[in-house]
Amino acid sequence: MDQATGAIDRQRLRSVMAREDERFARNHPASMALLARARRSMPRGVPMQWMASTYGHPPIFSADGKGAHFRCVDGHRYLDMGLALLVNFGGYAPAPVVSAVTRQLRRGSHFALPAEDAIYVAEELSNRFGLPSWQFTLSATLANAEAIRLARAATGRERILLFDGKYHGHLEQTMQIIVDGETRPEYLGLARDAGASTSIVQFNDLPAVEAMLARDDVACVLTEPAMTLERTFLPEPGFHSGLRTLTRRAGTLLVLDETHTQTQHFGGLTRAWGLEPDIVVLGKSLGGGIPIGAYGMTKHLADVLEAPGGDPIVGYGEGQFVGEPIAELATGGTMFANALSMAAARAALEHVYTEEAYARTHALGARLADGISAIIERRGLSWSVVRLFNRAGYHFSRDLPRNALDQRAAEDQELSDALRIHMLNRGVWEAGGWANPVASVAHTAADIDHYLEVLDEAIGELAVKG
Repeated sequence: MDQATGAIDRQRLRSVMAREDERFARNHPASMALLARARRSMPRGVPMQWMASTYGHPPIFSADGKGAHFRCVDGHRYLDMGLALLVNFGGYAPAPVVSAVTRQLRRGSHFALPAEDAIYVAEELSNRFGLPSWQFTLSATLANAEAIRLARAATGRERILLFDGKYHGHLEQTMQIIVDGETRPEYLGLARDAGASTSIVQFNDLPAVEAMLARDDVACVLTEPAMTLERTFLPEPGFHSGLRTLTRRAGTLLVLDETHTQTQHFGGLTRAWGLEPDIVVLGKSLGGGIPIGAYGMTKHLADVLEAPGGDPIVGYGEGQFVGEPIAELATGGTMFANALSMAAARAALEHVYTEEAYARTHALGARLADGISAIIERRGLSWSVVRLFNRAGYHFSRDLPRNALDQRAAEDQELSDALRIHMLNRGVWEAGGWANPVASVAHTAADIDHYLEVLDEAIGELAVKG
């Protein structure tokens, strides 16, 4: 890739970064006090470790949110272009979800029994994504775990195939990377052999996929329709049709993780691009801010769930001795499909994530992408702009990357961090350069314009030569 950040004055960048870091610390005394207190009871002062390492600065503590904005404990109000890592695609505290959750809490949040709302949610997801049967978890991580188990049970195979640059949750078999051509654990604490049945190839590389599938041991290919973890890179023409042909020929299942991309279109990219997966995984935004995960499947796979291997599941009332195997897929958790999550998901699908709402976000996304393009051109930068319905962003390269290797070659972490904290100090929140901004149901045209104004100011402040 032709890296194109030469128009940035590095000395000026570092000077601005130091100034903005100082401004950040000065403006967040309450957050810094809470962080100091929190370090006495939580490692690094945070309830999840990534909160201390993701943002390039100390974490701020949240207070409240409404619509597309949230406030921190120091009283600063932020326009959120990442919507809590897309959990709040419907905005903070969407009224229909708040009403449904409040009502359900009064009735009871969980019964360890099915609720009628689950039927509505499954039927609606079937309509949107074209898969007839659904199961529910508490997160997309857990939905991916069960999807992989289902694929293994259905195919009798062990191996899974992923694409470099992926993120499919905190699963041992997916938290793997390629090092010197070998699959190795991505983080500490993972078993050394956790990736023994995991293979990774580059996105958009059909010959590499074909070579892996020729081994006849791959249960499923697990991928996002468009890769969204390391900024955004898109499938090339013919990639998805080729992937579907190869997986069917090999007897391998195709699992599409739409946890992020479900926010790009009504029915996700599965519907937008006419894709034909065996399993679709959802999460994050599905509950309108309440934890939930889901996965939909073909009828054949639903039959596997009902009777794995063709054998009937132990009948109601029949005994089972401790330690005795049961003809049932390893799924479920005590809090899965709880009444509160299902009520929230129903309200979000019925009243927030409508076709009309998505259409409006697409118009905002075009406004966002057009504005970013205009800024880049005006500032004399040779950056590229990615467009994915309501998602847009820039890459520090002349051409859009086709895979993770291209993206890493073009990435400029120092520049990305400087842009982010400059914007944060002026009331615009991005999760990081890797998380391209998304126009949500809660955003307005004025919000998009404000984002563009602050981005333009940040780029100008970093002494880009026009």
